Amino acid sequence: MRDCSNEPIEYVYMSMTDSELRFARRAIKRKKLFLALSITSVVVGLGLTLLYSWQYATQPGFAPGIHLVLVLLILLMARQNLRQYYYAKILEKLIA
Repeated sequence: MRDCSNEPIEYVYMSMTDSELRFARRAIKRKKLFLALSITSVVVGLGLTLLYSWQYATQPGFAPGIHLVLVLLILLMARQNLRQYYYAKILEKLIA
């Protein structure tokens, strides 16, 4: 694969294969899904944080360790979905 970093955008678009174009168009179609998943993940992560904080404060012996790892993974998933949304938005501007 050749390096297209110094070429104008028009030439890069023309050098994309059919499978690369299909991949980019699928990502553009899923742009709203990525944003919805990101927002939902943030809401769920914050809700679980509140729930686990309440349980830690009211229940003696509640071990928050594994629960906080779950919250962290959910928030990292939200971050990745937001990143995919931004990439799809940029792809839309470049090839659509």
